Amino acid sequence: MGEALAASELVVLSLTDYDAMYAILGPATAELSGRVIANLSSDTPERAREAAEWLAGHGARQLTGGVQVPPSGIGNPGSATYYSGPRDVFEAHRQTLEVLTRADYRGEDPGLAALYYQLEMNMFWTVMVSWLHTLAVARTHGITATEFLPAALKTANVAPFLEFYAPRIDAGDHQGDVDRLAMGVASVGHVLHTVRAAGVDTTLPAAVLDVFRRGMADGRADQSLTSLVEVFASGAAVADVDARP
Repeated sequence: MGEALAASELVVLSLTDYDAMYAILGPATAELSGRVIANLSSDTPERAREAAEWLAGHGARQLTGGVQVPPSGIGNPGSATYYSGPRDVFEAHRQTLEVLTRADYRGEDPGLAALYYQLEMNMFWTVMVSWLHTLAVARTHGITATEFLPAALKTANVAPFLEFYAPRIDAGDHQGDVDRLAMGVASVGHVLHTVRAAGVDTTLPAAVLDVFRRGMADGRADQSLTSLVEVFASGAAVADVDARP
């Protein structure tokens, strides 16, 4: 690793997590001084900040990266990577970094790129798991993934809803003029019964229904489903799960 660090001022890492980064760079700390580490590894905002401090202690500077595409998307003009860290360092190496993907700079805080990445992953994994769960139910009725695909694509196009609700959420406006939480409870209840009747695991819709019911218990029956953002923010139910082995 020492030879690789000596070869260039800019060193790009793309690893499973920051533990892997420490395992690789730890034995080569003497060669870190003066280097810029573009750390595209996946991990939390807190660990990105800790890594930036660790690298600074060895004379290096970190650009945190959050790649928004799978490996097959590298080099694609439509692909992008979040970056955060020292602005001058980012600008000095922007041209090189954009050989990989378009560079989307988020700010000086080294944790910001990791935060944006994890926010996207929170949505992505939830959507993908819900799609697979839906296909499990469809399959019990003889409907294949390909047959359901047009309906899935139509349902997955939630962009108009996001665009409509985003400014309302920012304004704290959860009026129930378009939808109401009470309607959502009834709808998710029907989904849960359909899933149970199909003999498919009910964990996912049951969890969604639980969130809706918590909103109802909080007196939000006549408010929009967007009021669930306040329910989530309250931290009323916290799953203490460590994702690392």
